[in-house]
Amino acid sequence: MPTVLFIYGWRLFFYSNEGNEPIHIHAVKSDMECKYWLLVDEFDISESFSINFTPSARKQIKKIIFQHFDLIVESWNNQFKP
Repeated sequence: MPTVLFIYGWRLFFYSNEGNEPIHIHAVKSDMECKYWLLVDEFDISESFSINFTPSARKQIKKIIFQHFDLIVESWNNQFKP
C-alpha cells in the first residue's frame, strides 16, 4: 500500500493492485475511511465511499485532497503508469 501523504492524522494511500481503475485515493484516520475519485480534466473529486465520517471530517479530507491534487496524480502516475 504505497502511502502518498500523512497529514493532520490522515494517511492517504493507494492499494498496489489498483492500476486498472481510474485515478483515486484512499484515506484513513482513526475509525474513518474513504475513497475519492480524482477527475483530472475537471480538477474535481467524487466520493466513492466513506465510513464513520462526520461533516467536519468530510470537509477536511476534501480540502486536503484538493490541496495535494497534483501530488496525488503524480504519485498515481509514478506508481501505475509504465
